[in-house]
Amino acid sequence: MAGQGSTGNVIAALCSFFIPGLGQLIQGRLLMAIIMFVLAGVLWLVLLGWLIHLWSIIDAAMFKKTL
Repeated sequence: MAGQGSTGNVIAALCSFFIPGLGQLIQGRLLMAIIMFVLAGVLWLVLLGWLIHLWSIIDAAMFKKTL
């Protein structure tokens, strides 16, 4: 079972580094991907998008799939 620190999570974190939410999308978490992408876009307008961008990377890296 793939979990935190797995190759898939590292790839997802790298994807989220470039585009917030892309890592979550790769992991199959569509709703979280949309939330991350929209929040980052909106908050970049007030120069706080980097917070969501960082959260997106960490969330993708630490995701643990449950049964």
